[in-house]
Formats: sequence, structure tokens, C-alpha cells
Amino acid sequence: MGRTSDAKEKILTAARSLIELRGYSALGVAEICKTAGVPKGSFYYFFESKEALALAVIDEHWAAERREWTRILKDDAEPLQRLRQLFEATQATQQAGQDSCGTISGCMFGNLSLEMSNQTEAVRERLQEIFEAQVEMVEAVITEACARGEVTVADTRTAAQSVVAQLEGQVLFAKLYNNTSPLNALWTNCLALLGARTPVEV
Repeated sequence: MGRTSDAKEKILTAARSLIELRGYSALGVAEICKTAGVPKGSFYYFFESKEALALAVIDEHWAAERREWTRILKDDAEPLQRLRQLFEATQATQQAGQDSCGTISGCMFGNLSLEMSNQTEAVRERLQEIFEAQVEMVEAVITEACARGEVTVADTRTAAQSVVAQLEGQVLFAKLYNNTSPLNALWTNCLALLGARTPVEV
């Protein structure tokens, strides 16, 4: 049992690395198995298709990211500071990736949305669910800030969507230019977007 679960983890790890490096469409099962160091038959033992593997990689990546978002956004810090910490953590993650391999990989969910949203309905729906979950988490923080009179937004849901969209967009620019400096503007832009009432240290 340990051996088979180890093979599955190797396939997931290899697929995640290859998807982050090159995207999904260019990958083949043979290359994934070669990178994982497992026989091709092992792939089909665990996954019925490459799409099924992509969904598993997405789920695994979101489980880890969701834990991090929850840790930050449900912290005891003031609401706006929690959002700032989320932006800082995102920038640190992208910088660590660049330091490790020389290039910024961007957001897996954003990358796959651009690449696959018109190719497979199952992946598109899963990515929608993830972004909706992110919006809900950010909206809860914005709602807190509104209750404290720290921001002025008429619609917390729309505001949360805008914050998540800005985060995704700036990560996309960071990937495009292979430079994390576009992420420096996240905090200032967020304060303006939310109509922050109180002076918050920038």
C-alpha cells in the first residue's frame, strides 16, 4: 500500500512541477511518468485520464493554498492588515519561486484558466469553484472592515471580486515580466479600491 501511494505522489509531484513550468496542453502521460520515475501503467492505475490528473493536481494545490489563506485571513489581526498579509505572502511565494528556478511561475489557477477554460468543462468548473471560494474568504474580511467603518464599499461581493482580480492580474504581470515589482502596488491599490476611510500605514 505504501509503495502504491508513493507512486501516486510521485506522479502528482511530477505533474505539478511540469504544469507550473510548461502548462498542461504540451504534456504527455509518457513524459509525466518519465519525470516521476514510474512505469506508464502506474499512471492509469491511479488516473483514468490526463484531465483526471489535472483535477487532482488542482485539488492538491488548492488544499495547501486554502490552508495558507485561512491562516492569514482568519488571524487576530485587524481586517485590512490581514489583506495586506495575504498580498505580502503572495509576493513572497512568487519571489521564492524565482529565486529557486530563475522564473516566476505565476498562479497555477490563473495559468490554467487562461489555458484550459475552453478545453475541458470539468477543469473550468473546478477553477470557478476555487476562485469563488477565494472571493468568499476576502469578502468576509471586507465585511468586517465595513462594520468597523474602515472602508466604504456599496457591495462587498463585488469589492472582493475586484480584490481577487487585482491579485491575479498583478501576479500575471509578475509572471509576464519575470519580476515581482508589479506586486508592490497591491496594498496601495487595494486601499483605494476599498475606499479606506482611516489612514493605514503603507
